[in-house]
Amino acid sequence: MSRRLTGKVVIATHNAGKLAEMRALLAPFGIEAVSAGDLGLPEPDETGTMFAENAAIKARAATEATGLPAFADDSGLCVDALDGAPGIFSARWAGPTKDFSGAMARIFSELDRRGARDRRAHFVSALVLAWPDGHTELFEGRVFGDLVAARGSAGFGYDPIFRPDGHDRTFGEMTADEKHGVDWQRGQGLSHRARAFVELSRACLASEA
Repeated sequence: MSRRLTGKVVIATHNAGKLAEMRALLAPFGIEAVSAGDLGLPEPDETGTMFAENAAIKARAATEATGLPAFADDSGLCVDALDGAPGIFSARWAGPTKDFSGAMARIFSELDRRGARDRRAHFVSALVLAWPDGHTELFEGRVFGDLVAARGSAGFGYDPIFRPDGHDRTFGEMTADEKHGVDWQRGQGLSHRARAFVELSRACLASEA
């Protein structure tokens, strides 16, 4: 059974882009959010084989270290013609310097090497909310689209090469509100993270203010 989240929560991330999106999503609910990076928490080894497993590892590590509820996102880009790669290794493809320009170039290089014309892809977000007593809840969101030549400098990660279905601009060309803002009257969001958060909010947060 889902639990209501109130008060203070740890966002188990050291990624500035993810942190900004999560704080914006939480803002309407009056939840005080502090990040794992702000608290100086170490980044746990992500040894899972699925997005949900890695999100749970991060959320549990943060709640055990702080005694506060914590939630974590694990997300990535899955390219159909690359058998779902980079998938859970999306961040690792960018290397220790977080060179996503290089990672995006690698995707197209791999597609060319395979002679693949298919440019279909989707983003996945797994959000895990964890409590100090071991209770956890999982919420997932996906957004489908096509890969295109990099356009735009907004967002982060692979956003410049992903054009979601029904749109003529990439995530990298959209404002933050367009990408991850939620229409609370309809209960809809565009990005994978926004869609996962809508599910989390329905289960664990009070009505949007």
